[in-house]
Amino acid sequence: MLENFVDVLIIGAGPAGLMCGNALAAAGGVEVRIIDQRSLLAMVTGYKPRTIEVLHSYGLAERLIREGNQLHMCAFYNPSPTGGIEFTTRVPDVTVPIARFPFKIALHQGAVEDAFVDSMARHNLRVDRPVKPLAIELSRDQEQLDSLSSYPVKVTLARLDAAIDADKLEVVHAKYVVGADGAHSWVRKAFGITMDGDQTDYVWGVVDMVPDTNFPDIRTRTAIHSVNGSLMTIPREGEKVRLYVQLSEDDVVDPATGRVSKSRSSPEKILEVANKALNPFYISPLSDIEWWTLYMIGQRVASRFSVEDRVFITGDACHTHSPKAAQGMNASINDTHNLVWKMVQVLRGWANPSILRTYESERRKYAQDLIDFDKQYAALFSGKPKISNSQGGVSHEEFFKAYETATGFRSGISIQYNPSVIVNTKHQCCAENIVVGQRMPPQVFVRAADARPVEIHDLLPADIRFKILIFLGSMEEESRITEISVLADELSSPKGLLRKYSMDGQTSSLIFDLTTIVAGNKRNFNYLSVPPIFRPHWSKVLLDDTDITGTKGGGAYEKFGISSESVTFVIIRPDGYVGMVAPATALDDVHEYFASFLLPCH
Repeated sequence: MLENFVDVLIIGAGPAGLMCGNALAAAGGVEVRIIDQRSLLAMVTGYKPRTIEVLHSYGLAERLIREGNQLHMCAFYNPSPTGGIEFTTRVPDVTVPIARFPFKIALHQGAVEDAFVDSMARHNLRVDRPVKPLAIELSRDQEQLDSLSSYPVKVTLARLDAAIDADKLEVVHAKYVVGADGAHSWVRKAFGITMDGDQTDYVWGVVDMVPDTNFPDIRTRTAIHSVNGSLMTIPREGEKVRLYVQLSEDDVVDPATGRVSKSRSSPEKILEVANKALNPFYISPLSDIEWWTLYMIGQRVASRFSVEDRVFITGDACHTHSPKAAQGMNASINDTHNLVWKMVQVLRGWANPSILRTYESERRKYAQDLIDFDKQYAALFSGKPKISNSQGGVSHEEFFKAYETATGFRSGISIQYNPSVIVNTKHQCCAENIVVGQRMPPQVFVRAADARPVEIHDLLPADIRFKILIFLGSMEEESRITEISVLADELSSPKGLLRKYSMDGQTSSLIFDLTTIVAGNKRNFNYLSVPPIFRPHWSKVLLDDTDITGTKGGGAYEKFGISSESVTFVIIRPDGYVGMVAPATALDDVHEYFASFLLPCH
């Protein structure tokens, strides 16, 4: 029997698994294996603004933006006095003012999976298919579990296409296992992790097609409430459209099993219901139906996301919910985005393994918040519309208020992680509009050396390093220059922050990436006046000023609530979330923050 050793074994190659594999491969120096027993699928999904930002941080968003259909508006239709539906209003689909990409993208899931696969190939990692896990064992020896050099997880695999029995079985010893194997997760079941929650009685049909229709908002995402049921339309890439159609439970649920059965329905039946809801408009397929399915809404969260900080479950393996909020793939990608940097820093010996516990504390809370939101959203969407003041039901105002209130959460922009070892809110007041625990908001600055405008997000790649933005403030007064020079000497000292975690004892660091932002004018500022420690490269000194057209950048100090008369640190985690903000006068607190989870280098 074959026997191999890896740092990380990923079971499942959907979006969560591929995201994990790509991030680990791109980090470098990690022995990783990713397996799957299925061929590639190509479901349709919606990419939220925060997910686009995350993919951009890996250099993978360009294809999605180019090939996908951008959703900028959402239209609402409600019952008309004549019994059909009528137009109510249109609003921006993303109303969060600090979204870098103020739209959603509709595109088949295969596009992002292909992007991950191509990127992994450039790092010499490929999905091993078709391979099935047969058994998994986690050592109970605490010494093994605590040792960074041990391989405490043993997984037996079967190669399903093996020509001879001798090549069929393999044992893989892993330091970590990531279960990204979907809603029916084998990994989750192997460790007896339960899925807690409920199955609703909401039943929906889904149809993907190129439509023939006179519905005027077919190329806009629409939410339709009618006396004949609810309907959502999502325009896809090309001429395609996805329909979500509310169905009657009696029509599609098998009474013997209590489960939806495709044998009790068909795309034609779903479209028949859709046309009743669309009255007085019509819709029919111009060509063959591309894909269709039925589903009942289940809203569940795994009781735990990890076992002994050695086995982790991600994506649909640890949370399931309705697809109409379009959070499934987005949540899955962000799960492993949250996990990978912590895992790599532990494997490299940079961080204490206890940092891995924050994966569950951060992502399980998010998953529970998602389920709570989904319960409200699904109930409102599936509820009977209110057509008069004397009747019960869901009014447009009630549904629209929930839609507007949750826009930050739906877009992923306002997700906020609670205080923890890696989220320190002690000095939030020194940069009150850079919310600690949320992702760094976008902002255009101007490079001091060449006046080129740069978006700060472009300087925050997902490369496992902490980014430290140093807002030096104004450098016009001599007293400020003296203050900054003293700070530079302190940071450069042998016990300074940068040398403490440096591999070679120098101020350059593999762990930290510094960018300095000065409240200065592009016409007269000399970037060489910035002490060398604050300008590791000429491109790393930025000005809070407008570009030469006067249309981009400027006003960041005021917008973020940062004083230009003092120095402020903004510490951004490798996943783009703000871990801490602090004034230079609280440098001891910055030391304490990093010392709570990073290991000093010698």
